[in-house]
Amino acid sequence: MADTTRRAALPVPPAAPAGPAPPTAARRPRRWRDLTPWLFLIAPLVLLIVFTYAPIVNMVAYSFTDWDGVSPELRWTGAENYAELVTRPELFEVFFVSGYYLAASVVQIGAALYFATVLSFNVRFRGFFKGVLFFPYLINGVAIGFVFLYFFQDGGTLDAILSLLGYDGDRAWLGSPTSANVSLAGVSVWRYLGLNFVLFLGAIQSIPGELYEAAELDGANRWQQFRHIIAPGIRPVLGLSVILSVSGSLSVFEIPYVMTGGATGTETFVIQTVKLAFQFNKTGLASAAAVVLLLIILAVTWVQRRLVPDDKVDLV
Repeated sequence: MADTTRRAALPVPPAAPAGPAPPTAARRPRRWRDLTPWLFLIAPLVLLIVFTYAPIVNMVAYSFTDWDGVSPELRWTGAENYAELVTRPELFEVFFVSGYYLAASVVQIGAALYFATVLSFNVRFRGFFKGVLFFPYLINGVAIGFVFLYFFQDGGTLDAILSLLGYDGDRAWLGSPTSANVSLAGVSVWRYLGLNFVLFLGAIQSIPGELYEAAELDGANRWQQFRHIIAPGIRPVLGLSVILSVSGSLSVFEIPYVMTGGATGTETFVIQTVKLAFQFNKTGLASAAAVVLLLIILAVTWVQRRLVPDDKVDLV
């Protein structure tokens, strides 16, 4: 009994500290954790390279050849296609048509900014009007072209509406260059108004609500709130919208192509490029024209960014 008690009173030696875990067991989860984002990016990067950057590289390569788009053989011609573009000014006269769309983009940005400002406040049926304004942007451009083709045709929907209002409803809206380009530009305003509206609305709603409350306490009306709070707060988004509008005005394609096919003075630079490639089998020259258009858009964007730098806005 005493021996058992003495044995129990003896101090128990402390357990030996566990040694460090094997380095491979800790590194393996960390390695997979670092590789996980890249694994998710593989599919988007492959699609981006295959369907964006690879065609651009091929387009630049074809611009230095005389390829007709069909023959398996092509001949290297150097800068002859670019020299032909420079020596044929009629190829650049179609840029005057972009002026109609550029003027329409001003109306589009102004209308989108107005509706975004109004619907950012508590207005009855605000959700309904948001859906109505954004819905045209969700429709396919080809479908929009066919719908408005019947809208503007002789004796169509527009003529019927004007007849009900007492105006002369018998006019070829797509029959002359001026009326056709104005009509097509109006269609582009109707379609892309929703995109700018959503951009402006998101930017306005990101402004802290405390600023509006403080402005109302100071007696500021809606116009003063727009001038001193909303306009400075959405300046970066406004600059982005201007860049998108200018570049889109230079590269208009689907609506005039579907509605007029470039007839009656509505041919744009992109429609002309498509005709060079698929109607006249001058894929090399069309590729050079596409490269020139890309460079023009990049230059215009660079100038805009230099004139209106993207400064950080801090309203708080």
